[in-house]
Amino acid sequence: MSVEAPPGTAPAGASFGGFVAGHARAGRLVVQPRMGFGAPDAMRRGLLAVRAARATAAGTITLDSYTRVGAHDRAARALATGADLNGYPLVAHPEETTAAVVAGIAGEGFPVQVRHGSALPSAIVRTALRCGLSAAEGGPVSYCLPYSRVPLAEAVEDWRRSCELLARTPDAHLESFGGCMLGQLCPPSLLVALSVLEGLFFRQHGLRSVSLSYAQQTHHGQDAEAVAALRLLAGEFLGDLDRHIVLYTYMGVFPETARGAGALLEESVRLAVATGAERLILKTRAEASRIPTIEDNIVALEQAHAAALRFRGSAPPPPSPERTRETDVYREARALVDNVLDLSGDVGKAFQMAFSRGHLDVPYCLHADNRNRARTFLDGAGRLRWASVGSMPLKASPRESGNGREPLPESMELLRMLNWVRERFDNAAAGPPN
Repeated sequence: MSVEAPPGTAPAGASFGGFVAGHARAGRLVVQPRMGFGAPDAMRRGLLAVRAARATAAGTITLDSYTRVGAHDRAARALATGADLNGYPLVAHPEETTAAVVAGIAGEGFPVQVRHGSALPSAIVRTALRCGLSAAEGGPVSYCLPYSRVPLAEAVEDWRRSCELLARTPDAHLESFGGCMLGQLCPPSLLVALSVLEGLFFRQHGLRSVSLSYAQQTHHGQDAEAVAALRLLAGEFLGDLDRHIVLYTYMGVFPETARGAGALLEESVRLAVATGAERLILKTRAEASRIPTIEDNIVALEQAHAAALRFRGSAPPPPSPERTRETDVYREARALVDNVLDLSGDVGKAFQMAFSRGHLDVPYCLHADNRNRARTFLDGAGRLRWASVGSMPLKASPRESGNGREPLPESMELLRMLNWVRERFDNAAAGPPN
């Protein structure tokens, strides 16, 4: 079904960073879905529904799996046969079609971000810009190592070109996905360090408006320390940029019950409000069983908005920089960032050198350019710790042995950690556990 632009519509371009900053100054949390549909009419309906939701919301066009890996011909064939896609095939659609999808919707009061998941995004970025969309996300590490077999050197080069393309548009905004590596089981210090380093890569190649990400993990207190460390390091290394923090609702194995999923969503809102995160990327109660509908996304947006209003009055004061610098998360993240930057003045080259030497090492990541020697564990309080650090400039944490049992085999321990959050929230008697 074709979509025609209504007459007299506003241009699609809008300042994504300025929109978030304005609402942050007013004390409002911006919430955002991860919604994407293959059909233009469905994508337009989704954006209209998000804009009309009872929430302070930004729009999203999430791309499909074919487009993420550059298989644009397969995406085009899927469109031609009417096959369902798990996102919007931006490059396969005619540019005038996408421009019509966002016409009269995207603008100063409702910016739209393209979310794509591609290790080689230059074709996506080029197409998005021609359609009037100048906000995107990802990064040379965060969209290469977990999701592709593309060599890191190729991803760095394509991301350099993509950043330089975006930087030609004054209002362009780029969000690092570095705080979300693998979705779970990365200790927060690595997530914080990668987000800051990708922000430095973006700045090196001309971006002036960025956001740094962090994905909710397993322990509220540790997550709060991580967001504080991310904010402090962003000020220390990226203080000259327009920037904000974006938090993600837990990205791992999601609760299967509606009650557990709702409790986890509200826990992420509580974390966002408590830490002053300016934007929150949401999951829905349908995550464990199917691709969410438009209605699922609107329910999640409105629930999150209402929860943010409830939590706002009881948010604790932010920790002082001195207190943040005393946390393990800050000290470890700072050590990782300093170590990488000491390797080369070119952040892209520094990334490649750091991974080849194991100075950065993503646990459980099987990409050929990752050493995969680092391992993690959950301590008795549910905090993520380093069981082994490989060649990173960090120290592993001692394992508790209070129960007297032999450690589980690695595969069983990994399965236990993967399901820990789901079981915790599904088994909770009422609401998020303390």
